[in-house]
Formats: sequence, structure tokens, C-alpha cells
Amino acid sequence: MIHHIKDLKLAAQGEKRLQWAGRDMPVLAGLKAEFSKNKPFKGKRISACMHVTAETANLMLALKAGGADVTLVASNPLSTQDDVAAALVKNHGLKVLAVHGEDTKTYYAHLNQALKNKPQITMDDGADLISLLHNKYKYQAKDILGSMEETTTGVIRLRALAAHGRLLLPVIAVNDAKTKNLFDNRYGTGQSTLDGIVRATGILIAGKCIVVAGYGWCGRGFAMRARGMGAEVIVTEIDPIKSLEAAMDGFRVMPMKEAAKVGDVFCTITGDIKVIDADDFRVMKDGAMLCNSGHFDVEINIPALKKMAGRVNYGVTKNVDEYLVGKKRIYVLGQGRLINLAAAEGHPSSVMDMSFSTQALASEYVVKNAGKLAVKVHNVPEAVENRVARLKLKSLGIKIDTLTKEQAAYLASWELGT
Repeated sequence: MIHHIKDLKLAAQGEKRLQWAGRDMPVLAGLKAEFSKNKPFKGKRISACMHVTAETANLMLALKAGGADVTLVASNPLSTQDDVAAALVKNHGLKVLAVHGEDTKTYYAHLNQALKNKPQITMDDGADLISLLHNKYKYQAKDILGSMEETTTGVIRLRALAAHGRLLLPVIAVNDAKTKNLFDNRYGTGQSTLDGIVRATGILIAGKCIVVAGYGWCGRGFAMRARGMGAEVIVTEIDPIKSLEAAMDGFRVMPMKEAAKVGDVFCTITGDIKVIDADDFRVMKDGAMLCNSGHFDVEINIPALKKMAGRVNYGVTKNVDEYLVGKKRIYVLGQGRLINLAAAEGHPSSVMDMSFSTQALASEYVVKNAGKLAVKVHNVPEAVENRVARLKLKSLGIKIDTLTKEQAAYLASWELGT
């Protein structure tokens, strides 16, 4: 069995972890049972580049139950849970190549192995796998039925690829599904980002001035949670509509160059580069803390900060590095990588239940429509969205209304007025 993990002896603990997560993922468990009977992925090879966590493990097991030959590699070197990786290999026979803290060379070796498996379906969290395919394995594109993209950053990259006329295969933008971004991005990122900051630093959130860079669904969720714990929240944005929304939600809105002077804690959640840059470092207060909850470690210009620093003290405490710039200290949390996974456990299982159920059903949709999907970035079908939402409501014991025939007819007509 192909694998590269830290230690198979960690499998017992990893099994407990993935089973614990599975208890809070009832929708995915139901789909797994359905897949076990119908085998929608029989004979299909799936390569996934995702965060190797207990929640992801449950998705991989659902795909395997559906007949898939699964290869899993890490989408982030600091998010891999080594014990979960061991459990997937030892107890469930999956091909897993992921080691917490792996270097760049190892990371790309794993990506290459995932594509050498000649997948017919791919899953991405950041589009690194598909990017590599377009650069090095173009000849495989014709054999891929479709790719699922899980995160905002990845969808941005893939839409750019499509806009330049270079996309070679159909992509499903799972990140853009309402069952993903309205819940996973808002509630999951909101809670887990704060969790990562507190675990890394132990600070009291109440009374702090927290600067949120970006007011997409992730930024909204984090700003909401930070305010709920007593922080003064400032939002920085480039989008006038989102800026207006943040202001009407009760947050202070200003440019980063102004926010840099007053913030205690900064968190970037944009998907772009150099959101916090050299000019911002120069005006920050002594003791300012910087972290990132966007997918890649490019939102904070750490190379510029390192160049400015007279000295860097790595690991002043777990997941915190200290940069001495003149007479002040600037702290970077989680090496600028996803703070909710670098310093915490990522999103709660219950919210990932919806995101990964959407992933699973979108993958089934790709198989059912093999050869029919245009080469472009597709939205998740509304039927898939509604099914996931209804299954989640059912698992929560929540019932909702339905339209009467008269109400449905009224909404479908134009003749009836007031």
C-alpha cells in the first residue's frame, strides 16, 4: 500500500479521533450508508488534496464505501493530524501521503504521487493539485470527469484559469455552495479562528482591538465571534459593498494603513497577497499579533517582516514567533498559515458535515454526468444544496413548512396582483 505518514503506531488514537468526529456528522454517515449500497464510485480513482483531519477522514471513508480507490495528500503542511493519517492507512487501507510539518519538497512529491495515481475525480483545497496537473500532467485532463474545489482561494485561482482560457476540465465550486460558505465559512471559520488565536497566545479577547482584513463569509464570521467575546473590531476591505455592509453591521471600517496603528491582533482572511505589508509593520504597536485564516501563507508579507527585523525568536511559545523591529515586538502566529488548523483543530465536525456531504454529492453528480459537463467552473446544483440542507435539518430534529398548492400557484403566476 502506497503511503508516507509519520508513524503507523499512532493509528489507535487516530481511529478514536475520526470516530469522535463521525458522531457529529450524521448527514455524511447517511450518505456513506447509501453509497455502500449503490457504489456510485465503483472503479473510480479519486485523488484528494485536502486538510488531513478527522473530518476529512470521514469523507474519504464515505467515498471508499462508494467503491472509490482513494489517495489523500495534505493541502497544508501544518494541518495534518498524524494519528488520523495513520488510522486511514492501517485500519482502512487508504493511500495517504501526509506528514505534519512536511517541507515544500515533500509536499510537492506527495502532490505528484496523487496525480501519478491517474485519478478520474480530484478534490482540492486551494487548487494546488489542479494547478500542478495543468502545469505538468495536462495529458491526464481528458480522463478527469471533474474536480471539486473546497475553498475560496482555490475557486479564485480556477476562475482565473478559466478566464484565461486555460482550464482543461470541469470544476465544481463546492466553496460557493450555500451549504458551504454560509455555514462552514461563517460559523466554522469564525469559531475556529478565534480558537486558534486563543490556543496559540492565551490572550483575553475582551477589550482587544482586533483588525479583520476581508469581509467575505469567513471575515463576517470571525468579526461576529470576536465582537461576541468583547473585542473592538475593525474591518479593512477593498470592496465598497462589503465595506458598507461591515459598517452597517456595526464595525469600524478603515484602510489597513490606519488600522495598523491601533490594532492589537490582526487576522487576514482575503485570499490575496501582501494584505499586511512592510508599511503596516512600521506603524504597528509594540506587541501586535498577526495571524492568517486565508488558505495560503502569503497574506502577511513575512519575508518583508523578517528583512526588517533585527532578530527573530522562533517559538517563543508554541506556534508564536517574535520579530524584533527596532524597539518593538511583532508576533506572528502559526507561521502565517491557517491559524485555525496550525494552532487548533480546524472547524467543528458538525459544520463540516454539510461541506463534506456537499463534496460527496457533487462528486456523485460528476460521475452521473460523465462527459456531459462543459469545461468551466460550475456551481453546485441546487438539488444537491437543498438535499444537504434538508438532511441536516432532519438530523437536528427541525421541521419546516411547505407551500400549499394555492401558494405555489400564486408564486408561479403573474396574473394575480394585490
